[in-house]
Amino acid sequence: MLQFLKYVFATIIGLLLFTIIGVIILAGIGAAVGSSEEATSLKDKSVLKLDLNRPIVENASDDNNPFKSLGGPFVEDTEEMGLVQIRDGLKRAAADSHIKGIYLQAHYPQAGYSTLEEIRNALIEFKKSGKFVYSYGEMFSEKGYYLTSVADKIYLNPSGGMDFNGISAEVSFFKGALDKLDIKPVIFRVGEYKSAVEPYLRENMSDANKAQYTSLLGSLNDHIYGQIAKSRNLQVADLKKVADDLIAYKPQGALASKLISNVGYYDEFETALKKELKADEDDKIEFVGLSKFLKAESAIPYNDSENKIAVIVGEGAIVGAKADKGNIGSDDWVAELRKARDDKKIKAIVLRIDSPGGSALASDVMWREVELAKKVKPVIASMGDYAASGGYYMAMAADEIVAQPTTITGSIGIFAQFFNFENFLKNKLGITHDRVNTNAHSDFPTVTRDMDEFEKAWFQKSIEAGYETFTSKAAKGRKMSIDKLKSLAGGRVWSGIEAKQNGLVDELGGLEDAVKLAAKKAKLKDGDFKTRFYPQPKNFFEEFLDKKEDEAEAKILQTQFGDLAPYVKQLKDLKAREGVMMLMPEVIEFK
Repeated sequence: MLQFLKYVFATIIGLLLFTIIGVIILAGIGAAVGSSEEATSLKDKSVLKLDLNRPIVENASDDNNPFKSLGGPFVEDTEEMGLVQIRDGLKRAAADSHIKGIYLQAHYPQAGYSTLEEIRNALIEFKKSGKFVYSYGEMFSEKGYYLTSVADKIYLNPSGGMDFNGISAEVSFFKGALDKLDIKPVIFRVGEYKSAVEPYLRENMSDANKAQYTSLLGSLNDHIYGQIAKSRNLQVADLKKVADDLIAYKPQGALASKLISNVGYYDEFETALKKELKADEDDKIEFVGLSKFLKAESAIPYNDSENKIAVIVGEGAIVGAKADKGNIGSDDWVAELRKARDDKKIKAIVLRIDSPGGSALASDVMWREVELAKKVKPVIASMGDYAASGGYYMAMAADEIVAQPTTITGSIGIFAQFFNFENFLKNKLGITHDRVNTNAHSDFPTVTRDMDEFEKAWFQKSIEAGYETFTSKAAKGRKMSIDKLKSLAGGRVWSGIEAKQNGLVDELGGLEDAVKLAAKKAKLKDGDFKTRFYPQPKNFFEEFLDKKEDEAEAKILQTQFGDLAPYVKQLKDLKAREGVMMLMPEVIEFK
């Protein structure tokens, strides 16, 4: 009887919870519909509030969270923004008579320099409409100021400051940790610049790696300072002195150096905005956020052309088969490319690549599909922040390659790494292994013993053969001799500027330039095509379920291993890096 009552009570509780959740969902959907209706009209003298202090990805899902207006656990403080949506919003804002200007918030944008350059160029284009861009910040990071430097007026809080001291690349090394854990890395590579494996073999950078990063950072820094100098009407030499002497750390130093226009508090900034808007002092400024603005009726005429240019986005590390968020799965990416190839309405394809590389096999699978697609219609590669190693492999078969000056590309090389956990398992955990094989190498490769000399020699030959495949295909794609290509390979990374100079890319520019080039090759006139992005970003509920799945995995690790959970995850990630890889040097933080 007691057991029966327990089940009845549990059923009642379950029904109550189900009802409550249902009410919340309906309320959320109702709120979303209501907010959608409110967002259809804009007031005159509106200012677009562009808050870029969030992660910026290529193409974010629509702002369709039905619970956003309710707040609570369903709402993230760090929701992603899409570069596609930002560019679209700036184009529409320039054409919309209700929008008089932009309030730019870009203190700590979470994106690479090439992504920021796309936004920066879009802001410059917006200013051609005669509308203003104003910015206020309590602090500006190096990246934040690079973006903000296009503003007509920049206000910095009197107690704030700026991180304006140049770019630094920092690499974390794990050799000491692996030694202490008795984990032995087994590495195979081709190319002295293929430094992705260095963190497991060394305690500092090799001379070759330092040389390539010195060249890379110098190229990036010169371009960034050149763009800032142009926007602020300054000299590059003066900017370098400001950075060297840390002058901009204090607001008065930033003002004296002409990096900013004003030192002031937010209320003083608002007063300047009202003056620009010709509003009274007591008037309220009508700010509108990007997501709300994009739901308003567009001032740009509807394009009814049936012609399309497909932009297929590849963002993240390259893995085989299907991938979770943040990675490129070869199966998914190939499926999108095949659909675009076979769709008669799609006249050209742009491959939007933002990847440091990954699986060698998956990279080659995708390369083959690019080769097949360009036999049917024009294929242009557009490089984002990274298109290196496997990312370059994806691009090199395209008809033409367009990169940003600050794109990090090249890294034409290959490596394989394995980890021998035998001593770690034995000495740290007391776990040993024994085996019976039918053949000499039946258990090859395995993490529970070291490779013998035959196996090591076999793997090195395989890596060298893979490198020959990579370089020969790259030489064919770039229409250059194999000797010339190999002089640029060896795993070395290049900036977009350097890659344009040495022939690894064709043009410097952003995604829009790549789309225009694709249209030209497809003989499409401006306005006679639509640009469509694939794959479609996941909706709120799909994103929510993915997040819960990740949280569940983390909880399982925490339950099983307690305080050791973070270290177990690191070992798991280390194991995932095993195998043949086309990957640029990683664990690098640009500051």
